[in-house]
Amino acid sequence: MKLIPRTIYLNKLLNVIETPDIKVITGIRRCGKSKLLEAFMSYVENNISDSNIIHINFNLPKDEDLKDYKSLIEYVEAKYKTNCQNFLIIDEIQMCQGFEKAINGFHAEEKYDIYITGSNAFLLSSDLATLFTGRTFKIEVYPFSFKEYIEYYKPDDIQSAFDNYVKEGGMSGSYLYKEDEEKYSYLKDVFNTLIVRDIKQKYKIRNTNIIQNLTNFLMDNISNLTSINNIAKILNANKINITDKTISNYIEYLCNAFAFYKIKRFDIKGKKYLNTQDKYYLSDHSFRYAILGTNNMDYGRVYENIVAIELLRRGYEIFVGTLYQKEVDFVAKRQGKTVYIQVSDNILDEDTLNREISSLLRIKDAYPKYIIARTKHDNYQFNGIEIIDIANWLSD
Repeated sequence: MKLIPRTIYLNKLLNVIETPDIKVITGIRRCGKSKLLEAFMSYVENNISDSNIIHINFNLPKDEDLKDYKSLIEYVEAKYKTNCQNFLIIDEIQMCQGFEKAINGFHAEEKYDIYITGSNAFLLSSDLATLFTGRTFKIEVYPFSFKEYIEYYKPDDIQSAFDNYVKEGGMSGSYLYKEDEEKYSYLKDVFNTLIVRDIKQKYKIRNTNIIQNLTNFLMDNISNLTSINNIAKILNANKINITDKTISNYIEYLCNAFAFYKIKRFDIKGKKYLNTQDKYYLSDHSFRYAILGTNNMDYGRVYENIVAIELLRRGYEIFVGTLYQKEVDFVAKRQGKTVYIQVSDNILDEDTLNREISSLLRIKDAYPKYIIARTKHDNYQFNGIEIIDIANWLSD
């Protein structure tokens, strides 16, 4: 498989070498966590002369005998070397029974620089403080960005490459398959494994058909404001018996496993967060086509999903903005600064352009305001608002 350097994530790991934290690499299944660890180990081997790497991958048969914490402790202690920097790197840590006892013990000894990955449903950010007594440093890995997609394929035309990215997404394992049908079959298997195996096993769910129907609903409604009550009514009307509480729990499970990201609403004028109606975005838009098919491409919603994940990837905290019953797609905050963003498929139509601009013009503060759309042109200004082509913005 062709590999590209994911320097953003690698640099985050390099910056915390020798810190006392337990480094936890998270992200949706098959997004490249293990490959990132391989790149990190390669760097350590080539640049730290006194390094000693103790690497365990519980997916490999050779490490089968280490799947209880006592055996793991015995193995690691035997591999420890004095007068060296000992890097302890473990893939799929949740496959070791009682792993938290081993990791806490290693951390308490202060002899190891610890890096771990795990199945998302079993190593949740919400669980880290409970599992580990030491401080954790979390690095969240996302599927390939459009910029990484370009680096992988090295296309001649960025606009045509974006058309392909919209269909193929950022799950790089699918790039090995030549036909769309094969790509989507791979993606469907990845997503169904996430639901059926990880979430079912973690939360002991008996009826996976219900969570599958809920997942399909959320995929079909990305970028739509969604309330738990409305979901319950719609599913019950389709003879799927489910309560509000169960829906709320299942959505939380899906978000914990990085299948979806929940984006809350923010009252721009009142400067307060709203607790009713959220939006849910897929961790990678290609899952929507793999599960629901490509009959309804719905580019506007998919573009909005792509922008949402890219903003998260770039380190923004994002919200859906509301102002005088108007909606702003994203209020994005980072390091004390705010930007307002509208996303559109096509703003050639004057009515569409005016609708997108009107929401932004109502905002009276001086923070930057953007419309990200499929213009295929260079950036330009309109009434003080910057209009940016989505392919150019993603690749910048």
